[in-house]
Amino acid sequence: MSNEQIEVLVVGAGQAGVAMSEHLSDNGVPHLVLERDRIAERWRTMRWDSLVANGPAWHDRFPGLEFQDIDADAFATKDQVAAYFEAYAEKIAAPIRTGVEVTSVTRNEGRPGFRVETSDGVIDARFVVAATGPFQRPVYPPIVPDGAVDVQMHSSDYRNPDQLPEGNVLVVGAGSSGVQIADELQRSGRQVHLSVGPHDRPPRSYRGRDFCWWLGVLGLWDLETPAAGAEHVTIAVSGARGGHTVDFRALEASGIQLVGMTDTYDAGTLTFREDLAENIAQGDANYLALLDAADEYVTRNGIDLPEEPAARDLGPSPSAATTPLLSLDLAEAGITTVIWATGFATDYGWLQVDALDENGRPAHRRGVSTEPGVYFVGLPWLSRRGSSFIWGVWHDAKHVAGHIATQRSYTAYDRQARG
Repeated sequence: MSNEQIEVLVVGAGQAGVAMSEHLSDNGVPHLVLERDRIAERWRTMRWDSLVANGPAWHDRFPGLEFQDIDADAFATKDQVAAYFEAYAEKIAAPIRTGVEVTSVTRNEGRPGFRVETSDGVIDARFVVAATGPFQRPVYPPIVPDGAVDVQMHSSDYRNPDQLPEGNVLVVGAGSSGVQIADELQRSGRQVHLSVGPHDRPPRSYRGRDFCWWLGVLGLWDLETPAAGAEHVTIAVSGARGGHTVDFRALEASGIQLVGMTDTYDAGTLTFREDLAENIAQGDANYLALLDAADEYVTRNGIDLPEEPAARDLGPSPSAATTPLLSLDLAEAGITTVIWATGFATDYGWLQVDALDENGRPAHRRGVSTEPGVYFVGLPWLSRRGSSFIWGVWHDAKHVAGHIATQRSYTAYDRQARG
């Protein structure tokens, strides 16, 4: 029985896969999108219940469709985001096949294209686009041994406070996920310790404009490479409760115990690095630098935006930064749960071609991989700072689809010349 044949196979039907489908269709490129679960599955099942988007609805969307039944300056819930991508896929008539998992991609011998093995049979594809995104395999360091506390979980498995056993909680990681989960748990009546590492801390809004707007007009979304040493620095920002600036001073005032980066475990005791003051100071510096850039932009362009001097009144450093807690007996502190908000790793075990570096990470330039005919989309810093955000994915997919269309024109000429 002959294999199914398709010109372009897109693996994954999240925001990256839906964006690729739109641009491939616009270029007249036949394609198929395979998704092992449902459209936008990560938004459905790898997010906590109360999660909202970290950018306002006017910004965190594709150009061709606005969010329905939500104010443009509001923050969409995770269910609204999933529904948005379903609606977008229907709007563009994306050829998506759900419930089909890709198990391997190998290059054909002696002829162009790739053999794609799936849970529903074999497909021959001329081009393959990996649109599975960056959130594939939750990771956290093996610091606390199994059994040391009742529950250890990654932030992607956290849903709500009622899910956890009675007792206090340590949240490790102070990016957007960590600070929001810690805040929710503290508000639920638990005592929370929050382990804070290096982070960027932009204002939620300044002078009447959301930080997403400021990064746009200042050209910061289009930065092509992160600053040296900041490749893995997280962003602490929140759209929760209508959106607010993450403030570690306010988190401490709410009762959260701040500590430095989690370091070692021995006989029931965790130690923390003596870096909390430095991490908070660097976050403050990032915050103030954006205010400075915004003020300079307003002056240079003569824009009438209200001044906001109170935004610079940070107040004294948290007491935990001046007198840091460097060790913690977990049992004595009543900690029964550790939540690791420590990010994800990619997993391309199914992509068995020369498209990965020695560490298993995609080897590419703006999504065009080192393996001719294989592409990536939806990864952080694929082409710019905004690449892993919804709108940034859309623009990256446009570039990748254009590259595929150009390559098809060359192969079409070759077939005509030989025909």
